[in-house]
Amino acid sequence: MNPGPDAPGFGVYVHWPYCARICPYCDFNVHRDRRPGEAAQLAKAILEDLVQRREATGPRGLTSVFFGGGTPSLMDPEAVAAVVAACRRLWEAGPDLEVSLEANPTDAEAGRFAALAEAGVNRLSLGLQSLEDEALALLGRNHDAAAGRRAAAAAARAFPRVSIDLIYARPGQSPSAWASELDAAIALGAGHISPYQLTIEPGTAFERAVRRGRLAPPADPQAADLWDVTQDRLTQAGFEAYEVSNHARTPADRSRHNLTYWRGGDWLGVGPGAHGRLTVEGLRRGQVCLARPADYIAAVARGEGAGEVEVLSPRDAAVERVLSGLRLAEGVDFDKLGDLGLSPQATEVRDLASQGLLAADPARLRVTDDGRRLLDSVLERLLAG
Repeated sequence: MNPGPDAPGFGVYVHWPYCARICPYCDFNVHRDRRPGEAAQLAKAILEDLVQRREATGPRGLTSVFFGGGTPSLMDPEAVAAVVAACRRLWEAGPDLEVSLEANPTDAEAGRFAALAEAGVNRLSLGLQSLEDEALALLGRNHDAAAGRRAAAAAARAFPRVSIDLIYARPGQSPSAWASELDAAIALGAGHISPYQLTIEPGTAFERAVRRGRLAPPADPQAADLWDVTQDRLTQAGFEAYEVSNHARTPADRSRHNLTYWRGGDWLGVGPGAHGRLTVEGLRRGQVCLARPADYIAAVARGEGAGEVEVLSPRDAAVERVLSGLRLAEGVDFDKLGDLGLSPQATEVRDLASQGLLAADPARLRVTDDGRRLLDSVLERLLAG
């Protein structure tokens, strides 16, 4: 069931919204678990929602299940196992089904890794974010660097595939310090590393701190230098930048689930605030579940777990395809972009190719290394019409 180069697959995304602490940079749908019994009710609602929405998907070959959040490593492993079993029962899944789960590297959560592996998780996405104590304090994390290293070692023992998340372009971060931190992360031995540039999202504590002059992220030139260090260090260590912020040692280390997103595939979203995309009778449908856990639980009880459903116009679907597909090194087939008028002969494409920002590829729209550094500008020009 491992998809080929152009086969996006079909996935299930499970959103577990609870966090022990809300990080100041986070704008995801996260909540504190303060209502006794709600987490158990939510686990049951997710199982019921999966059953209810099997009719909408029809029979599919399931390639991935992804537990995101929030902090899904706080889930009861028995609930994780029940969700995995339900997905296998409702859709056709082979023995190589990818089951990913996001985890924080606290000692308490690392102690659950063996149980989560027994529940069916075979790929752990570990949110180290940094290997420096000062940076972890700035980022509001509830673990230190030593705990992060212990968690990485525990993950390597429990799971066949491990991915490490890092955040860079932090206030005051120098290229040399970031290079050393990357080297330390590489030495942990994970097959996949996802370095994300710190972004200041509206409505977050960091956004308020920036407005008040208490936080100063690096200026664009400094952030670009840190980007270059990221690419150089990981490439030298044998990682391929198959996506803008995702690097894998081998093709087998890539995230199949995220490739479904970036390749324009279908996925079902269950859990509070979860988004999904399904293609039904040639039409691309987006769905987003209600965000508050109590509201989502009530909606599932009414048979309305899918939440808001929107049919995308062919143009909007093609725009999504470009926005996600150009993040990948492989790009997007031109024959999927007819609704945008994009072809090798299009003026915008030829101009960007002449500037070295797009590859001179007659079959696929894809950015060069230079284009990847300026991806937002490239996308703006391609989609201006």
